[in-house]
Amino acid sequence: MHRLFAPYRSVFAIPGSRALFVVAFVARIPATAKGMLLTLHIVLDQHRGYGAAGLAAMALTLGFALGSPVAGKMVDRHGLRPVLLVTGAAEAVYWVGAPFLPYAALVVATFLGGMLAVPVFPVIRQAVAAHVPAQQRRQAFALDSMLVEMAYMIGPAVAVLAVTGIHTATPSMLGLSGLTLAAVAGLWPLGRLLGPGSAAAGRTGRAGDARPEKLPRGTWLNPGLVLILAVCMSANLVLSGTEVSVVASLRSHGETQWAGVTIIAWCTASLIGGFWHGSTARPRPLPVLMLLLGLLTVPVGVLGDLGWQWTCLALIPAGFVCAPTVASTAEAISRAVPESARGQAMGLQAAALTLGGSLGAPLAGSVIDNASPVWGFVVAGAIGSVLAGLALAYRPARTVPTATAEEPAVLADVA
Repeated sequence: MHRLFAPYRSVFAIPGSRALFVVAFVARIPATAKGMLLTLHIVLDQHRGYGAAGLAAMALTLGFALGSPVAGKMVDRHGLRPVLLVTGAAEAVYWVGAPFLPYAALVVATFLGGMLAVPVFPVIRQAVAAHVPAQQRRQAFALDSMLVEMAYMIGPAVAVLAVTGIHTATPSMLGLSGLTLAAVAGLWPLGRLLGPGSAAAGRTGRAGDARPEKLPRGTWLNPGLVLILAVCMSANLVLSGTEVSVVASLRSHGETQWAGVTIIAWCTASLIGGFWHGSTARPRPLPVLMLLLGLLTVPVGVLGDLGWQWTCLALIPAGFVCAPTVASTAEAISRAVPESARGQAMGLQAAALTLGGSLGAPLAGSVIDNASPVWGFVVAGAIGSVLAGLALAYRPARTVPTATAEEPAVLADVA
């Protein structure tokens, strides 16, 4: 047991690590509640259907996907705190005004609000990469991935409880404005890590620490990094497609009431897998993890025909590699780019994850509508497996400049 926890103790032994991971957990909870609050507001307060709610949610995710790389670039150039001031103010104003907008104006405002949203997820990953030495980042990103799972267990559930008790989402949306400002306050100390003249940017003093505008983007935005971003997208595509397929499968058998238990079992397996990924001495490469995630998702629907208990059991192997896959993408990206361009790269990762999530659900839903829930699992898993195969086949022709001399180039130990 001591050996299992020893790698994590070494991460927490770094001064400031405990505070960083507390912020990483707490600041994400409001962010995970956004989509649910928006959906409940449109359905309960505006008396529209779930299709209209889905369109607004798509506007939010597309805005975030476009805004994240820009926010990351601004962090690289100007530091974290100016970005927090602008995005924090913009998002707080959005949540104050959104409850009172008509639907058409709400969709437009939601898209703009997504573009100017506080970049909680990429900022935290960038801070972890800056704070933790390269040899301990696998454990750090595994911890971060587990915290993401826990935040997603809590945030949407709290949003539902807050809204259903009073049958309106307006007070909760106004409250989210305050929680957004609280998250900005929690992220504010990370400005010491992320910004011009920060410890992260000036720690080595090597040429690789040039500002991103002086470093040709082509030296780090190369086919290897694009392939990692494609794996990021496909991972979230598989996960969101699986979630829709689980609900559809249970509904087709009249077992919808067990959806919560099934999703919790899936998330628990992911938490255990994340813990294993950070503690093992022999972690699996990213393309192998992605391939396992895809292949293990394919048969879930077939076993699910036997009942919800079998769905739970079938999800456990695929769930086990969920957190390790996402954690490995963050680690690979942190090693693929110089420190001065890490904000842009983490923003691109957030965009890729968001795009995958926004594509997976409607893709699986369309397949289910035209075939059956079984094929929802098959198609989502097959797409992930194909992209994993491309990553396994890729061999970089040259190395990529990294932040420090001891950090290997991307896909050197990814493929």
